[in-house]
Amino acid sequence: MGSEVHLWGRRREILNAAAEEINAARGSCRARPAVDVRQFDQVDAAVAEIWEKFGPLTGLINNGRSEFFIAPTKDLSPRAYEAIASTVMDGAFFTTLACGRRWIKDGRKGSIVSMLVTWVWTGSPYVVPSAMSKAAIDAMTKSLAVEWAQYGIRVNAVAPGPFPTEYAWQMLNPTLESSAGATQADGVPMKRFGQIEELGNLILLLQSDGCDYITGETIAIDGGHHLAAPSTFASLSNLSDADWKVIREHSQAASAKAKLSEAHKPDFFS
Repeated sequence: MGSEVHLWGRRREILNAAAEEINAARGSCRARPAVDVRQFDQVDAAVAEIWEKFGPLTGLINNGRSEFFIAPTKDLSPRAYEAIASTVMDGAFFTTLACGRRWIKDGRKGSIVSMLVTWVWTGSPYVVPSAMSKAAIDAMTKSLAVEWAQYGIRVNAVAPGPFPTEYAWQMLNPTLESSAGATQADGVPMKRFGQIEELGNLILLLQSDGCDYITGETIAIDGGHHLAAPSTFASLSNLSDADWKVIREHSQAASAKAKLSEAHKPDFFS
């Protein structure tokens, strides 16, 4: 939509493909791989490079996530928790801090939008590290909206309902037994899944000057799902240990397929 986008990611091939698709369709996108958002020094250096080479950013979208999957919390390893929390929570804070400090120092306005989930209001079993981390970003959104409003910096978030993507559905809905309210269209009052374009439109609005008076809000975009039906994985309490073993095998297979280019795959289960 006329913006110059700087896209970060871990996997070079996927990142470059996304940048090429954006450039071919509608704009200017520069891909920068290997920014570990869990490390503030790397984040700050990458933001500094953008400021120096291309000029100050006007907005930031926090969409970082680690490996995600459904699993009984009792079976998770500490490494699983750390991987999710450090990427989702620490990553969002570090990128926000790196940009916010520069906007404040330069006397510039800025807009921050973070990608959350409706679990920030309800919590959700079987995705506890993710629910905790997203809730922390919701708290950051509300807190910084007040603290940074005096500088002209707006801080908002969006909480999508079910927006199917191939990999997400492999991890969150790997078997027939794991089908749950959080990933089923029949539980949505509009009786359909969300479309990526709809999510993009909301983020575009929040990044624009057209809603300059909105800050500190986490806006649900889920067709009324969290208001009308269980939008969590509570129904998975009915699964047996054998069911969870099959789900784990499916999730690990999907993860391994997605990580063919990575040399090491951490063990997220104890």
